[in-house]
Amino acid sequence: MNSFTLFKHSLFRLTDLNQAKKMPFWKVILYVFFLSIILALPITKQIFSIMNDIKSDGQEIATKLPDFNITDGKFQTSQEAEGFIYQTNSIIFTFDPDGKRTLNDVAADSVGSAVSLGFLKDEFVVALPNSGAADALLGANQFEVPYSKGTLDGLNSKELKLALDEANVPFWIKLIVFIVTLYPTFINLVINLLMITIGANLYSKIRLYKLRFLDCLKIATYCATLPVIISSILHFLTRSFDDSFLIVFTSLLIFFFAIRNEERRETPLV
Repeated sequence: MNSFTLFKHSLFRLTDLNQAKKMPFWKVILYVFFLSIILALPITKQIFSIMNDIKSDGQEIATKLPDFNITDGKFQTSQEAEGFIYQTNSIIFTFDPDGKRTLNDVAADSVGSAVSLGFLKDEFVVALPNSGAADALLGANQFEVPYSKGTLDGLNSKELKLALDEANVPFWIKLIVFIVTLYPTFINLVINLLMITIGANLYSKIRLYKLRFLDCLKIATYCATLPVIISSILHFLTRSFDDSFLIVFTSLLIFFFAIRNEERRETPLV
């Protein structure tokens, strides 16, 4: 018995999934990584889609930019340049050389999943949508880069437009995005599997099956295959979908079906 055979059984012969109890634990861990990859694929696709939207919207915004340059820590524009706010599907952009707006004003513009960007009088600012993910990964969702630090010296409207026109996401960036997405997906799946195993172990005790906690964990991992595939498909169809309940509930149902031929302990005499 190997993981590939159990994978096929998880789709077509659920009653044979109890054989997973004989699998070495390290192979079960590798299988959890495999399931995590399945779950991470639609999330990664959504991130790439957002990145492409931002690139496209950035090119659209670039056509609206008046001439400017950042030199010696100062933001310089032509005298006739006027401030404006421009919104696309993924970006809310502020151009404010007159100092009428602040980082908090730009952040307040953010609606839904849109990213707020702004070239203000004294700094470049970024405000990400309010989410636990941004705080967890980056420590904050608002960032500012003062021109006085010299970090943006040499940037001008012509070079920015050219960079946006030629911008392509390199393969290594895509790989990093996938790995970053895979990590929380793996952790979440492990938590779900532990919840499934607790319920499965309790059920096996009540039904007097001769299964240890580790046996239940191994079987539950392979029982989660079909729910994970279904969840991944649903994620491709809709972005806002909480898969935890589906995975836990459906995996438990499959577990109950998979162990029905397991050997039971004798009922103790009263």
